[in-house]
Amino acid sequence: MNHQTIDPSTTHLSAEDLAALRENLHEQRLFRREQLRLLAGPVTSRAEDLLRQRAAAQIEVRVKLAASARMVLNDVESALTRMDEGSYGSCHLCRRPVEHERLRIVPQARYCARCQQVKQARP
Repeated sequence: MNHQTIDPSTTHLSAEDLAALRENLHEQRLFRREQLRLLAGPVTSRAEDLLRQRAAAQIEVRVKLAASARMVLNDVESALTRMDEGSYGSCHLCRRPVEHERLRIVPQARYCARCQQVKQARP
């Protein structure tokens, strides 16, 4: 695995911050992969109508959870790639640094808080 050294003078995050965020992203990646593995397992169905309805509802929930897990896993993988390339922590829209507190909460964030709000406000 390529772990490019990020020059501390070019980023607002310290080496310790980046190490902690990288570890968080790796943990999220493991969690999402395990979640997807479990969600891909077989779903048991019962002969009774009520149990079939519950099974159908469970399948729908599992499909939605799997889609969400795949989306987050993709974001985590992208964040790790940005870290390796040295572009982690810069907003994709305005190119300003993403707030440190925001990265602590959402380490895979691509946008600063202001740009995220603008992006979400668009129809």
